[in-house]
Amino acid sequence: SAQGGRDPVDQGCALTTVLIDYDSGNLHSAQKAFERMAAEVDGGDIIVTGDPDVVAKADRIVLPGDGAFPHCHAELHAVPFMGICVGMQMLAKRGFEYEETPGFGWIDADIRKIKPSDPTLPVPHMGWNDLVIDVPHPVLDGIKTGDHTYFVHSYAMQMSDPAQRLAHCDYAGDITAIVGRDTIIGMQFHPEKSQDAGLRMIANFLTWTP
Repeated sequence: SAQGGRDPVDQGCALTTVLIDYDSGNLHSAQKAFERMAAEVDGGDIIVTGDPDVVAKADRIVLPGDGAFPHCHAELHAVPFMGICVGMQMLAKRGFEYEETPGFGWIDADIRKIKPSDPTLPVPHMGWNDLVIDVPHPVLDGIKTGDHTYFVHSYAMQMSDPAQRLAHCDYAGDITAIVGRDTIIGMQFHPEKSQDAGLRMIANFLTWTP
């Protein structure tokens, strides 16, 4: 059921951002971060819902993600759209976590297990890492190379179209950190857990008009 704001079906006046609830983990931290920044930048209502009718009427859509790619894919069957962590990975053509699973195909990439060139580095890639900005984007306004974001993942996006990679980080090899095209943006890290840099990106997304 919808939470955290006015019902967009009934109200229709304020912009609404929907965080899709598809039974793939705890959305509490993401919800709180989006609500906080929406209040600061007058970003409208934040709604957490699995109701497709509410999602269809949203002004912006966020697909958070925890867990494994096949589970998230199985549970989730012209507006700004953000995918976070596994939510970003599902934008790819295919994922190879446990089994080959088709993605949405919105980003020209595959999802494969991280293989650092330094075998002493652990997988999952967990913790803070520096972003390297590859392509400017409105959601990255105020974000610069060297800003830190928080990652927790064992699989990463391997790009077939480098132009769709907006940022990466170094983990004994390039790790795709942010992707985007048209009205779509995806973040491998968790912006809701990335302090000032992450909250800035959430605020930028809430005011982004592609």
